[in-house]
Amino acid sequence: MDATIVIRRPLVTEKNTTAQEQNRYVFEVDRGASKQDIKRAVEELYKVRVVAVNTARRPGKIRRTRLGYTRTSDLRKAIVRVHAEDRIELF
Repeated sequence: MDATIVIRRPLVTEKNTTAQEQNRYVFEVDRGASKQDIKRAVEELYKVRVVAVNTARRPGKIRRTRLGYTRTSDLRKAIVRVHAEDRIELF
């Protein structure tokens, strides 16, 4: 898979920002990507050494609108731990 398809966007929240102090970065990734694909994509895009990749799936939520009910899309995120000497500048 292409690296830009695997990594959709970084997830920037308060919890994820504090995790960056421990060299952990969180990305929204393609649902079909494996951990090896994610590791290769992060190393290619950000030029860092990846130590570990953990993934989590979050199912979509049901939202109520004035026209009835709709469902948000499912999300897969990857928590990537990089080498202690490397950093990723997200902003």
